[in-house]
Amino acid sequence: MPAPPSGPHLQFVTRRWHRLAERRLDYFVGLYRSGRWQHYYTREHFAIRMLDVIKAARVWAELAGQPPAQPQPRADDDRLRPAA
Repeated sequence: MPAPPSGPHLQFVTRRWHRLAERRLDYFVGLYRSGRWQHYYTREHFAIRMLDVIKAARVWAELAGQPPAQPQPRADDDRLRPAA
C-alpha cells in the first residue's frame, strides 16, 4: 500500500484549513458574545454546534502542528473587568 502524501504541499493545505477553522471559531464566539445565536439556534443546538466547531479547530491545529488558539476577549467587551 502506498504511503500517504506528505511534504510542503500537505503542510500548506493543513495550515489553510487550520486558519479557516480558527476563523469559524472566532465567528461562533462572536455570535455567542453578541447574543445573535438566539436568532438562529436553540440553546441545545448552538451548544452542540459550538462543541463541533471547537473540536474541528483543535483537530486542524494538531494536523497543522500548531497549538490551538484560545479565543481572546475583545477590548470593547465591557462585561470583562480586570481582576482586583
